[in-house]
Amino acid sequence: MNSFIILKILGQLASPMGVFTAGLIVGAVLILFRLPRLGRLVAALAIAQLIVFSLSPVSNALMLPLEDEARAEAAAAPACCYDAIVVLGGSVGPAVPPLRPDPELFDSSDRVWHAARLFHRGLAPRIIVSGGSFLVATGQASPTQTEAVAMRQFLVALGVPESAIVMEGKSLNTIENMQETRALVGTGRIALVTSGFHMPRALRLARKAGLEADAFPTDWQVLPTASPWWESLTPSVGALAASGIAIREYLAWAFDHRSVAVKS
Repeated sequence: MNSFIILKILGQLASPMGVFTAGLIVGAVLILFRLPRLGRLVAALAIAQLIVFSLSPVSNALMLPLEDEARAEAAAAPACCYDAIVVLGGSVGPAVPPLRPDPELFDSSDRVWHAARLFHRGLAPRIIVSGGSFLVATGQASPTQTEAVAMRQFLVALGVPESAIVMEGKSLNTIENMQETRALVGTGRIALVTSGFHMPRALRLARKAGLEADAFPTDWQVLPTASPWWESLTPSVGALAASGIAIREYLAWAFDHRSVAVKS
């Protein structure tokens, strides 16, 4: 739980918006303490980095190495004979009645859809949905409000029999995803489904946990575009979000590597 909170806070602070906010605050404090030049410099740097990370060429440069590694792993994955398809959370929001009576699909809900397609293709006889909830873990919500429950509802709507779905609703991060999955499948072979940018880290952690895992990524971010080239030089919210995702992924990889090393 503590590592989950720490990583979330660090991820927010290290994101372009986090650096921007911190820079403006520090800049204002320096000006109040009669260091106006330094304060303006810090604020200007905070604004400049926000603009830089809002450019598509920059966000693509951050994201592409992650997705290229995922594509290479996917190309090497056998096309049959798995004990389970494991789809990681982060793609579906659980129902929160009465405010939100049904699950909500996020940008990365491709993960669940891809898992359903692989199941219907006959890749494995069952799907393990892995994802808990901070609110459930802290006693602020019922066990029916986990990501695993929401993903199961989505899969059933996509034609997957409920009897073929196994829920793992305890994990709060990727390390815990793999530990809980290892407890469920033992030495079984799994087809791991997550976003392309998340796959390299998830696959490393799966193998460190003793899982025989192969990559079946989805939710690609860096794609050809039909827009004129000069539009890529204009800051955009989408590029800023992609930069933030990639930065958090690199930060999480460093944090996970340290956590696994401490536990082993």
